[in-house]
Amino acid sequence: MADIQTALRARAAELLTNGEVTMVIGWENGRFENQTTPFFATTAAEAERLVFNDYCVNTVAKYAFKEFKIAAPDAKLAVCVRGCDSRGINRMIRDNQLDRQRVYLLGVPCGGMHDRSGQLLEKCKNCTVKNPVIYDELLGEAVEESQPDRFEVVRRFEEMDREKRAEYFNEVFSRCIRCYACREVCPVCTCRECFVDQHDVGWQGKQNNPNENRFYNLTRVFHVADRCIECGECERACPMNLPLMAFNRKMVKDLDDLFQAGEAGLDAAGSNAFGTYNLSDAEEFM
Repeated sequence: MADIQTALRARAAELLTNGEVTMVIGWENGRFENQTTPFFATTAAEAERLVFNDYCVNTVAKYAFKEFKIAAPDAKLAVCVRGCDSRGINRMIRDNQLDRQRVYLLGVPCGGMHDRSGQLLEKCKNCTVKNPVIYDELLGEAVEESQPDRFEVVRRFEEMDREKRAEYFNEVFSRCIRCYACREVCPVCTCRECFVDQHDVGWQGKQNNPNENRFYNLTRVFHVADRCIECGECERACPMNLPLMAFNRKMVKDLDDLFQAGEAGLDAAGSNAFGTYNLSDAEEFM
């Protein structure tokens, strides 16, 4: 990773010096040795603060989306993208949330990130795309891809009977504090106004109780179901350790079974299963 970091710093400095981009979005060292934080370099000198190591846990695609909302109309940003980041970028392009001509993608292969104790992150254990799927240049050699059983957790609660499943869901949603960290960090939560921020009576209440929490979480799962890139950021950012990816992967699995939706974000022209009507769609539920 040291070679990738060196190449990243050099290329970032060159892009900023030449005026090809106005900002490079990546990571810098945090307060502790085994910690990083998202970083936004705007000068060649700041590019020297960019890092790439085992602790670059944040998926930075969402930060690109947020920066473009406030950037000048002619600004072009560079973004460091691994497999997960690049899938997020593809979904934003597909959803008309990001202009491909205004982003320069520095691809970085990723063998998996670690938590502060040095353990492989849970979200990385189920990663199927370790190399960026879209980039302008690739820094470093591609790593070997893997095919983990990412639906194992889904099958565990699918096998529960009705009572056990209700008990499981009630326990999970009773712990939610509605902080919306999952929404804020999700690369495909890009609505201009989230449904939970609307004030229509009878839509989404502001109380913190299992029923309201259930409504929020399951509605959000449906909203991102055909766009979820399975980056696991929602679950990583949740302060209550809710198994959010279990719900997301349940939807991903069902969409693949019913509509052969596949994995989202592998290209910028992917379909929207929930936004496409087809006479041949399965209708056993009707």
